[in-house]
Amino acid sequence: MTTGEELGAIETIRRGIRHSPELTHGIRGTLALAVLASVGQVVVPIAVQQTLDRGLNGPDGPDLSYTVLMGVLAGLAVVVTSVASYLMTTRLFTVAEHGLATLRVKAFRHVHDLPLLTQNTERRGALVSRVTSDVDQVSQFLVFGGLLFVISIGQVLIATLVMLFYSWQLALVVWVCFAPLFLSLRYFQRKLSDAYSLVRRQVGSMLSAISEPVVGAAVVKSYAVEARTQARIDEAVAIHQRASTRAQGFTAVSFSLGGLSAGLANAGVLVVGIWLGQGRFWSAGNITAGEVLAFAFLVTLFVGPVQMGTQILTDAQNAIAGWRRVIGILDTPADLVDPGEDGHVLPRGPIDVHFADVGFAYPGGPPVLRDVTLDIDAGRRVAIVGETGSGKSTFAKLLTRLMDPSSGAVLLDGIDVRDVGQASLRSSVVLVPQEGFLFDDTITANVRYGKLDATEDDVRASAEELGLGDWLAGLPAGLDTRVGQRGESLSAGERQLVALLRAHLADPDLLVLDEATSAVDPQLEMRIGRALERLMSGRTSVTIAHRLSTAENADEVVVVDRGRVVQRGPHAVLVAEPGSVYAGLHRSWVAQQS
Repeated sequence: MTTGEELGAIETIRRGIRHSPELTHGIRGTLALAVLASVGQVVVPIAVQQTLDRGLNGPDGPDLSYTVLMGVLAGLAVVVTSVASYLMTTRLFTVAEHGLATLRVKAFRHVHDLPLLTQNTERRGALVSRVTSDVDQVSQFLVFGGLLFVISIGQVLIATLVMLFYSWQLALVVWVCFAPLFLSLRYFQRKLSDAYSLVRRQVGSMLSAISEPVVGAAVVKSYAVEARTQARIDEAVAIHQRASTRAQGFTAVSFSLGGLSAGLANAGVLVVGIWLGQGRFWSAGNITAGEVLAFAFLVTLFVGPVQMGTQILTDAQNAIAGWRRVIGILDTPADLVDPGEDGHVLPRGPIDVHFADVGFAYPGGPPVLRDVTLDIDAGRRVAIVGETGSGKSTFAKLLTRLMDPSSGAVLLDGIDVRDVGQASLRSSVVLVPQEGFLFDDTITANVRYGKLDATEDDVRASAEELGLGDWLAGLPAGLDTRVGQRGESLSAGERQLVALLRAHLADPDLLVLDEATSAVDPQLEMRIGRALERLMSGRTSVTIAHRLSTAENADEVVVVDRGRVVQRGPHAVLVAEPGSVYAGLHRSWVAQQS
């Protein structure tokens, strides 16, 4: 999967804004408020200088009215600055959250557009972190850092101009004190960028290490591997801690330099200001006490943005590292391209299937399917059998377009499956996997994934058609029974019944089943068998068979061996062929039953 880490900071921001155009909405108004807030802060030091030099120490003595006027101006400046800062922050927060909501939705949808093969190459926790915590880092930067960094630069420039107006000598002292910090920023920017890129990667690894044993808690407990699992989590947390500590170390150094520069600047202004006032340094008493005091305020106005800038620089590197990872998802091509409105619509009714010289290989691996040419007539029940690793499941994924073939084509009713619109394909072709995934909701809500606009009466009618009405009636809350996370409140067989009910409600024309009846008691297995019989009636069905009875009851059996179709025909014919692959499989099944 593309990481996007080759992008520079400016290009990353540019690409990020392109994916979230809302970030630029109202930017001129926000910048105007930022300028107003920055200028307002300069009014106070000027008012202090004027109050001291003209209001209290004027040539004609203290001027109370002028002093009051300067106090009122300073107060108004504080009010205007506060209001402008509030409006600016509110606008920035609103725009940033809208833009990042768009980015989050785009990334989440794109993850679902990626083929399963691509998803499986990325650990689930890492994928989740890209859509959640990485976007959160960008959000924090944009809301609290992005525009504030621009404002900080503006405040430094405005403070510098006012300093130059009062005394170029003192302005020079301030800039000399801050020069080491400014000169080192580029170095720290590179170090922080590398450090926080590593931190963002380790966040994904840590989430993966934590989430896997949570999902697989039963396995962890069953095999008493709590200590080993905890060790893996501890290692992931420790690696993340080391990466974060290293990154924060660079942050601490840059922030400390800002504090050191500020202290030197304040001391330098007081010492040089006194010398200037006494005519000992560069000039003869051409600076007043009010101007020295105003300079002290201006240094504070200068120091604040500089120290904020160092912190923002840290946040920026963390955010840009996260932004790169999100862009990396969006840049990963969605191989299963939906032709959309230009796509064909499959006619309703049982579908005929044709595999035309289909080949498939996983990246970097040997071929899984080789030159498969196969016809399945509409309305037929076909069982696909073969040893583990023979390519049966790949066959099902290609047929339902969870993956595309490396060569050849899969045709449904004579149409290449790649040319069929996704909406039509998903309404006509349904896959029931080995483990029907259930969401943490009620049975009704889970069944409705087959048909989102189905009513509760539709669900009940579908259950009756499959002969599952009495089973539902025996559940604690009937259709309102909650299934728990991943359906763990139900047994394996009951989860399969919900999956079959969901498929029946979808009313597909082609049904693909990856059969699973392991750990199912005989009574429930009979119920599943009857439900399957009714579900397959009147439609084309392809079953990845793991049971002897499924192959025996199919209209035709297709035998796959080492990626090739080696036999096909009715069960009675194939089992009678001495030395054939199917005859060997049948003997193994019979032996398991005895």
